[in-house]
Amino acid sequence: MRCRKGDVAAFKELYEAYSKAMFNICLRMVSNVADAEDVLQEAFTQVFKNIGKLNDAATAPAWIKRIVVNQCLNHLRKKKVYFEEVDQNDTMPEDDGVDEAWHAATVNYVKEAIEALPQGYKAVVNLYLFEDYTHKEIANFLGITESTAKTQYMRAKEKIRQFVKEKTITL
Repeated sequence: MRCRKGDVAAFKELYEAYSKAMFNICLRMVSNVADAEDVLQEAFTQVFKNIGKLNDAATAPAWIKRIVVNQCLNHLRKKKVYFEEVDQNDTMPEDDGVDEAWHAATVNYVKEAIEALPQGYKAVVNLYLFEDYTHKEIANFLGITESTAKTQYMRAKEKIRQFVKEKTITL
């Protein structure tokens, strides 16, 4: 890989190839353009510093994404976003699948609902729904139990449903 040899043009190509998609991840997770730009810059600084640790160029997108997500989570921790611990004996609402309110909601209302979530819930939702991480992976990222990750996702989903219901639909 040319980046390993310090090729500045290769670094630029790498940045141009992945920065837009990675910025979108940052923006979804930190919900602020200025913070997303800062996090992206920090993430690519880490990418460039640690490029020697990348063994296979084919895994570069996933490796970069992992660094970006970690930087987002670090940013959220610095802002003192707390993840609510739950007792494993807490009863979780049943996941009854996708209901009519969810289908009827417009994409804009769902986006607005996600933006209105507390930062901790929003992180779990973004990692699970948009970044395709498992609850176990999310738990490892956030330093919480898998049960807590699942519960926060379920609670966030219920808050989204309620928000959308209040905005658009009466069941």
